[in-house]
Amino acid sequence: MAAAGVTEFLPKEYGYVALTLVGYCILNIWMSIQVVKARKKYNVPYPTLYAVESENKQASLFNCVQRGHQNSLEMMPVFFMLMVLGGLRHPCIAAALGAFFIFTRYFYFSGYATGDPQKRLAIGKYGFLCIFGLMGCTISLGITLLRA
Repeated sequence: MAAAGVTEFLPKEYGYVALTLVGYCILNIWMSIQVVKARKKYNVPYPTLYAVESENKQASLFNCVQRGHQNSLEMMPVFFMLMVLGGLRHPCIAAALGAFFIFTRYFYFSGYATGDPQKRLAIGKYGFLCIFGLMGCTISLGITLLRA
């Protein structure tokens, strides 16, 4: 019965927004697993967040994996907020932008994890276009609410 109230309030297509958010969660779990594997490979024990080069010759390689994941965690609140709000007004556009953002984040992380931080930008740099698009969707929602 509670679902009936939600479906009356939200557009049917908002389901795409919800599924896209789950997709980012799945990507985040995968990145976390990659960090755990890198900890073992480069011998960086918990609770060390970043390896120190004076103590570990492969610190830079581990730190690139860790930083790729950390940056994706830093972007998550902004991405989620823009998806949730912008998707209320433009659910299909938000879901498409969100799906492309996830795609770019995968390549951002994978490029970073090579140990060459510049490789994160080959495809990863296009994720910011998605964020700007989601900002547009959210601005549209705000304007619509103010005019109502």
